[in-house]
Amino acid sequence: MTPSIEAKFNHYYSQHCKHLALQGLQPKTIDAYSRAIRRIGEHFQGHLDNLSQDQLLDYFHALLNRLSWSAVKLDLYGLKFFYTHVLHKPWVDIPMIKPPRCTRIPDIVTVEEAQQLFRATRKLSYRVFYFTIYSMGLRLGEGLSLEVGDIDATRMRVHIRNAKGNKDRLVPLPFNTLQVLRQFWALHRHPTLMFPNRTRGLKGAQLAESPLDRGGVQKTISLVTQDMGLKKRFPVTRYAIVMPLTC
Repeated sequence: MTPSIEAKFNHYYSQHCKHLALQGLQPKTIDAYSRAIRRIGEHFQGHLDNLSQDQLLDYFHALLNRLSWSAVKLDLYGLKFFYTHVLHKPWVDIPMIKPPRCTRIPDIVTVEEAQQLFRATRKLSYRVFYFTIYSMGLRLGEGLSLEVGDIDATRMRVHIRNAKGNKDRLVPLPFNTLQVLRQFWALHRHPTLMFPNRTRGLKGAQLAESPLDRGGVQKTISLVTQDMGLKKRFPVTRYAIVMPLTC
């Protein structure tokens, strides 16, 4: 990529990010559409304003061989957004065939298996986090964004903000979960975040500016289940399992 092409691409990318923010999209969508333009820009060496239909068809066909269909769709939608809002060009649909829709049920995780995972997770931050999302049936992002003020100990409920569909909801708070969260907060005492990141360690967690890293949470649960020899997939999604946990 020549300096002039790189400068042009960087300008386009900056405009793309601004438009994404102004459209009121969810942070995950903004991140996915931004990543799409970076990936496509790298593939075409910064030349994004005059791509032919054949070039795009070849790109997405090759992408489908490497990534999941959902990732391909995000790149496609991200590029469509880029054409519409940054290049102000009409979008020509790419003749892509979607694979048949498959409906899969998740592996059922027993209470005993969940307890085993909690015991096998050595890092306290991760252990409490896994227990919290499983005991209340929270999604990964909902657990990471949980704040101290969202915990209503009087009414025994938790206010989940900006959940799926950009909606808030109230979730019952089990007594054991409340006790675990109180003990955990007493150790880090962050004024806002319930699960501050581990950059400064637990003692310096009260100075953290962001929650636990999403990738770290996912990687850790994968490593723990491998060490356990558990063959089931252990998704960090929304399965409610209520049980005591000793910190």
